[in-house]
Amino acid sequence: MSSKTNTRIVLQSRPKGPIEPDTFKTDKSERVPTEKDLKDGEVVVRVMWISLDASMTTWLKEFRNYLPPVKLGAVMRASAVGKIVASKCPNRKVGQSVEGTFGWQEYWTGPSKHTEALKAFEGSTERDYVGPLGTSGLTAYFGLKDIGKIKNGDTVVISGAAGSVGIIVTQLALLLNPKGRVITTAGSPAKCKQLKEMGCHAAINYKDKDWRKQLGAAMKDEDKSGKKGNGWADVYFDNVGGEMLDFMLGRLNEFARIVMCGAISDYNSAQPYPIRNYQALISTKSTMQGFIVFQFAERYDEGREYLSKLLKDGKLKYEWTVVGDGKDKLKSVEACVDGLQGLYEGRNVGKTVVKVWDGNMFEYQNDSKKRDSKL
Repeated sequence: MSSKTNTRIVLQSRPKGPIEPDTFKTDKSERVPTEKDLKDGEVVVRVMWISLDASMTTWLKEFRNYLPPVKLGAVMRASAVGKIVASKCPNRKVGQSVEGTFGWQEYWTGPSKHTEALKAFEGSTERDYVGPLGTSGLTAYFGLKDIGKIKNGDTVVISGAAGSVGIIVTQLALLLNPKGRVITTAGSPAKCKQLKEMGCHAAINYKDKDWRKQLGAAMKDEDKSGKKGNGWADVYFDNVGGEMLDFMLGRLNEFARIVMCGAISDYNSAQPYPIRNYQALISTKSTMQGFIVFQFAERYDEGREYLSKLLKDGKLKYEWTVVGDGKDKLKSVEACVDGLQGLYEGRNVGKTVVKVWDGNMFEYQNDSKKRDSKL
């Protein structure tokens, strides 16, 4: 084993509601393997960027879910990108950039088959793979196109539109639906201003007491062609669930599509908001469909090709909230817990990521002068 230790954030107890002070603990007892310590086919990855996502707290609780709960004493699950720093696999070279479910830790060790080599799109960086080219961007792409079946001229409503998925859904909706309406909700005047500047027909602060009135009125306003709306939505891309979902169930056009992407308003609630208006799905002949981005894994290249071109052409802008970069008291993986709590408190704009390492192999191998790393 090397002299380096691996800082890990492990699950210590299961919260009944929001994350509690004793939910996680920091462990620094594990030594980082060297190449000599590895079995054939294994690699060591030094983590660079960790993705923080609102759905993470659902992985802490023992109920039926699309993934099993994180085990007590185990490293907290998370998507991340990093670089190979030791390898006993001919297909994985030291210095190669990879992605995988590496978790809240500085180093990941395991079979190389659980890593995926990053494809270098023009102008892309490793960080993009935990943002617009990662699960956030792919969720937005497949959710809007395949589940939402967006058409030009639609009235589209997007909740949580300033979040990591919502901010991409919003821009895709504007690009794919230039003749229709794109109406968004967010949790602060600053976020709403940003969404309006993107070109949204309306951006409504859900903390306003009259948000229902504002949202209903926005769906009746004229679209870009001058056509008055009827007050109903064709596509509702739901990132928040709860009260807003119930409201939108009563505001659907015939054959509307509700995209069930997330329910951040209920994730930490001991008593989720009761949905009452679901019968409207019958009378409007609408659909409400949930999905998980992993079901589109065989088409990830399609989504990444599309999104990377938009990024290169300047048609897709992405916002980042970076924690762990030394600008606050918490550094590296130790910032994960506070960063996740920030999602539920609305402190983030766009994607929240944890900066663990800058990817500088020269610095890693020689503990010398830093240089930036690019794909």
